[in-house]
Amino acid sequence: MLRDDHTYQADLALVHDLGFGFHGDRCAPGIRDLLEPVRRRGGLVLELGCGSGSLTRHLLAAGHRVLATDGSPAMVARARAAVPAAQVRRLVLPEDPLPSVDAVVGVGNVLNYLRDESEVERALTAIAAALRPDGVLALDLVDRRWGEDPRHLAPMGRVRPSWAVFATSALPDPGLLVRDFTTFVRAEDGGWRRADERHEIRLLQGQRVADHLRAGGVEATVNPSFGAERLRAGMVAVIGRRTG
Repeated sequence: MLRDDHTYQADLALVHDLGFGFHGDRCAPGIRDLLEPVRRRGGLVLELGCGSGSLTRHLLAAGHRVLATDGSPAMVARARAAVPAAQVRRLVLPEDPLPSVDAVVGVGNVLNYLRDESEVERALTAIAAALRPDGVLALDLVDRRWGEDPRHLAPMGRVRPSWAVFATSALPDPGLLVRDFTTFVRAEDGGWRRADERHEIRLLQGQRVADHLRAGGVEATVNPSFGAERLRAGMVAVIGRRTG
C-alpha cells in the first residue's frame, strides 16, 4: 500500500521481518475465528499490507485461499520467500483495482499509510465494493488516540548481532505521525550498511472509517481487538460484514 517514495525499502523490510513480525502472530487467532465462515465455504481472502507474511502463513495453515498483497516490492519479495505456497503480488491503494473476494483482512495499518483523507475514502469505497455478500472485513488501524500517549513519541532503538534500528517520532498535527527510521544491517564484508527512511502516517478516526464502510454496504464496528489479543493503546480493529 506504500508508494516507491514512501515505502519499506530492503533494509527496513528485513529489520521489520526479523524484529517486529509478532503483531501478525498475535492477531492471527482472532482473525482466524472471524474468517471461519469464509473458510467453510472455500472463499477467497484478500490480505492488504501483508508485509513479510506473518499473518499470511497463519491463514494458509488454517486452510484459507489467500491473495496476499503489499505496496512495498521489498515486502512482497520477503513474503514470497517466507511463505512460498502463498500467492503474493504488489498492490497499491487506492489506484490498483481490487478483485472480488469473500474477505479483506490486514494487520499492517495499511489505511494509515495513504496520503490524505481523499485517498483513504477511495480505498474504503474500493474495499467495500470488493466484498461479496456476507464478506468479512478485519483491518487494524492507528487511531487519533495514538498521539495522546507520550510513550508512542519516545525514541526507539533495538540492536541485534546482524541489525539495528533507531526511530524518532513527531506529531506535527493531531492527524499526522512522522517517524524517521535509521537502520544498520551487517554487510557481507563484515561492515555495516546504513539506510534512512521517513514515514508519514495518517492518524485516522476509527468511527469515521466505520461510517464510510457502512455507507458502502459493510456493517462495520470499531473494536479494541480482533479477539483475545491486546492491541497497543491507540490501535483499533475495524471488523465488519457486507450485508448485500
